[in-house]
Amino acid sequence: MSTVTELGYIGIEASDLAAWERFGVDLLGMQLGSRRDDQLTLRMDEKAHRWIVVAGSADDLAFTGYGCATDADLDAVVAKLRAAGTEVTDGDAHLAAQRGVRRIAVTADPLGNRVELYVGLADGDTPFASSQLASNFVTGAGGAGHQVLIERGMDRQTIVDWYGMLGFRMTDIINQEMAPGIVASVAFLHCNGRHHTLALANMPFPKRMHHFMIEAAEMSDVGLAYDRCMDAKQPFEMTLGMHPNDRMFSFYVRTPSGFNVEFGWGGLVIDEATWQVQRLDRLSTWGHRPPHVVADLLQA
Repeated sequence: MSTVTELGYIGIEASDLAAWERFGVDLLGMQLGSRRDDQLTLRMDEKAHRWIVVAGSADDLAFTGYGCATDADLDAVVAKLRAAGTEVTDGDAHLAAQRGVRRIAVTADPLGNRVELYVGLADGDTPFASSQLASNFVTGAGGAGHQVLIERGMDRQTIVDWYGMLGFRMTDIINQEMAPGIVASVAFLHCNGRHHTLALANMPFPKRMHHFMIEAAEMSDVGLAYDRCMDAKQPFEMTLGMHPNDRMFSFYVRTPSGFNVEFGWGGLVIDEATWQVQRLDRLSTWGHRPPHVVADLLQA
């Protein structure tokens, strides 16, 4: 079956490119790929970029690039979307060059998020080098990481069915009662061995995307990044903790655009052939507390 194989890159519209460069390079350990007045790119591996940050006022998700292994796979995914009534536009050579891909098509998911389907994401001109990481980022067959989109009241099954046409399969679902009668619900989907590449969250949040996860190859890099963010007084969303489903040890830090990055280590790689969908009742096994809660406890 022809499907997308990875989340290859993420696009952000941001009002402060200088803050993003500092955040991505100095705090998270990415490498600056390119920089001009209206755009910067950030590298996480041998690819030319994994993050594309364009100047603008939205301070939110701008687009997501999903890679297909072959032209035939891209053609099949596009045909499936069009047959279901989804508009898909063939990208021109200029857009392909901007994204560093050989071929590209553009569509939108039911939430209105721009989705770019491509073949052939280019490598960078130089080897990847981080000034901060002790190890490296985990990408490869699992893609750049995972993103969590906010459902914004839309019927979840509609979104799941749409991403199913791209080849996404359900991994698990977590429903946690946060307060009497208030439930946070998140559905996790995969398109490769990474436990999830996409998650859909039914919870209040002002941005299109709650967070994007980047994974380091060594646990020490999580602690080092945590200290860098703390020393820089970068706002935290959640402190160190671990999830019960993907077993990621991580923290959440606020980006200059107001959504979050999860910086993690140890994410579960699943066997897609044998995986059984799970239903859980808590989002974190331990930790991942709001920073003000931790501050109050420490003061007490």
